[in-house]
Amino acid sequence: MSYPGYPPSGYPGFPGYPPTGQESAYPPAGQYPYPAVPGAFPPMGGSAYPGAPPSSGFPGVAGYPAPGGYPVPGGYPGAPQPGGMPSYPRVPTGPGFGVPAAGSGFGGYPQPPAQSYGGGVPAQIPGGYPSGQVPSPMPSQPAAMTQSYQGTIQAAPNFDAGKDAEILRKAMKGFGTDEKAIIDVVAHRSSDQRQKIKAAFKTMYGKDLIKDLKSELSGNVEELILALFMPRTYYDAWSLYHAMKGAGTQERVLIEILCTRTNQEIRDIVRCYKTEFGRDIEKDIRADTSGHFERLLISMCQGNRDENQNVDYQKAQEDAQRLYQAGEGKLGTDESCFNMVLATRSFPQLKATAEVYAKIANRDLLSSIDREFSGNVERGLKAILQCALNRPAFFAERLYHSMKGAGTDDSTLIRIIVTRSEIDLVQIKQMFTQLYQKTLATMIASDTSDLSKVQQSAMDFLPIEEACRRDVQVITYTEGQLSQKHDGFSSVGSGCFPYHIK
Repeated sequence: MSYPGYPPSGYPGFPGYPPTGQESAYPPAGQYPYPAVPGAFPPMGGSAYPGAPPSSGFPGVAGYPAPGGYPVPGGYPGAPQPGGMPSYPRVPTGPGFGVPAAGSGFGGYPQPPAQSYGGGVPAQIPGGYPSGQVPSPMPSQPAAMTQSYQGTIQAAPNFDAGKDAEILRKAMKGFGTDEKAIIDVVAHRSSDQRQKIKAAFKTMYGKDLIKDLKSELSGNVEELILALFMPRTYYDAWSLYHAMKGAGTQERVLIEILCTRTNQEIRDIVRCYKTEFGRDIEKDIRADTSGHFERLLISMCQGNRDENQNVDYQKAQEDAQRLYQAGEGKLGTDESCFNMVLATRSFPQLKATAEVYAKIANRDLLSSIDREFSGNVERGLKAILQCALNRPAFFAERLYHSMKGAGTDDSTLIRIIVTRSEIDLVQIKQMFTQLYQKTLATMIASDTSDLSKVQQSAMDFLPIEEACRRDVQVITYTEGQLSQKHDGFSSVGSGCFPYHIK
């Protein structure tokens, strides 16, 4: 079924950068490999959020440990939809992708490239279980897949932080500002390299690069450049803080961050939120949301989702039956049951549950959530399931609706492109083309907004052809590797950001 669009809304401007005098020991964000699996969802809503007043900005970022990737999800094969539900065309396979396209998705949602078991066992051919029965539970049944993800930005070869610092200094010196020179440098360096440029700039000139950039740039170009210099955990915490600060709440930002991060990332965000803004994120959520949506977000803040990548097929059948009896199979809805299952099960397990549910209910789980819920809790539950089914498609649709209609939600466009540029923007672009029959670059270029500089900056992140010519590194992680990778906020301790946004 089709879903209504939502009006794009603004996002608060970046606060003023604080006085210098203390550098943070927080390392730069690293690469995040994320899984791709299928699902369909409606555009997100949420009220517009007024611009935040100028304040003391964000801190230094030297030495920030690389954040962790998402656990690689499930080897649960896609099944054809009951009742003649339409399937989406196959995902194009780009250079470095190395896997064939899979079959139909859930409720018309595109399916990501087919995966293969890390141990060489081929994935089950879509088509469901023999005689409609779920296999008996198999201890240690491998569901963790090896999936490749690509960012369009990678570390620049022959990198020279001092030379880049000199270019930025010249671009800001004298009358006027060479914004193109700034963008050419910043948009083509990895997050780690940007932190080294920042440190080199202070060493060479005794000045704070971020303060200089703020004095020379303005509007959305300023927001974009400052976002590129933010560590990932701080950027997430900053975004959540401003989504709830003042009058109104940007619920879609809360959903986008809290419903898509790993356990470790969420724990790091919660600690960073407390350290940097002196506030308890749970208290702020309770003050700004209510009802079942509030409960869902509080569940997400715990960072306690099961991250075991093995699928328990018996549990999938039990959960599918439980969800059916809590919704479609009764008068009224047991919201707590949906919250419990979607907030605690691993993404591979949720994918398996969704496939079994389609056989039981003769309707996909996303459609049932749409029928049983409304408002923000509906969007939150769907976001979780969408990430279990196809994470790149989730972000592709968020990007589409940031540009659809009159005006552009520039903050959402900036936030997603910046945060995914080193993770899976190649796959997001492919899903965008598949869903909307136009490339992401084309839609950015054709948008009616007059923010040509922001658009051109975003374009620097996008070309897959250029990325492939530059031999973009394909990051592939196993569950064992992922369990050792995380943002590392706890290892840094409190006080890693000396500056606070008042």
